[in-house]
Amino acid sequence: QAAWCQLPARVLLVLTSQRGVQMYDSDGSTMVFWHALDVPELPAAHSVFARGIAAAGGRFVCVGTSFGAVLVFDVPPKGTNVTLSEVLEQHRDPITDMAAEQGQAPDGAGDLVTADDSGTLCLWSSGEEFTLLGKIPGSGCSCSSVALWNGLVAAGYGNGQIRLWEAASGRIRAQVSAHARWIYALDLAPLSGKLLSGAEDSFVHVWKLSRNPDTDDIEVQHCHAECVTDTQVCGARFCDPAGDTFAVTGYDLSEILCYGPA
Repeated sequence: QAAWCQLPARVLLVLTSQRGVQMYDSDGSTMVFWHALDVPELPAAHSVFARGIAAAGGRFVCVGTSFGAVLVFDVPPKGTNVTLSEVLEQHRDPITDMAAEQGQAPDGAGDLVTADDSGTLCLWSSGEEFTLLGKIPGSGCSCSSVALWNGLVAAGYGNGQIRLWEAASGRIRAQVSAHARWIYALDLAPLSGKLLSGAEDSFVHVWKLSRNPDTDDIEVQHCHAECVTDTQVCGARFCDPAGDTFAVTGYDLSEILCYGPA
């Protein structure tokens, strides 16, 4: 995986692979840090990799591993003195994705969510030491992608469902049968609450999330659907904070397709 990690003082390009974690300056010209994964004595069938990237707490970059651990790196405002400050060990299955808060989290909601292959979600509060605020048990279906916005966790699953959870309480608030096949990408536009989902069924959907001020219900509105013909969508991201444009790519596709207002 690759992700831009935006910290207050700098922007890093973070790459994960079967070997470990690489961090580069924003233009990709200089490697700032390299962390190799320890390879334990496991059967050959057990693959080792890092997956899931998020910037949290203003100075930390968090990266997941196939062992279920979350590595927390403390990144200085400048220079290469990046340190592994903490390892979070609450997951028993490989980490699939993680996300940091993209809006204004209510009290007790935390600012980081991590997901694993069993569908388990962990909610964290960042700080000098990360605190586990809650755990949402999995139902046996892999959670492939997560997003966190205004105290609401959006999670995409291997069965094509999107589930919305209250971060503070762990209570499910909405469930949408969004796709016919495995969801591979979710993204949230922080300014508008739009949610983008892309899946193996060749479809990309745009949803609008909102909270009813009178009833506090979570409302999900379908805004747009796009079919990328004969393509298993594996990546989808908004290109602007309002969610007016988005980009999509797929397996065996050497192109990035960009969509915007007509």
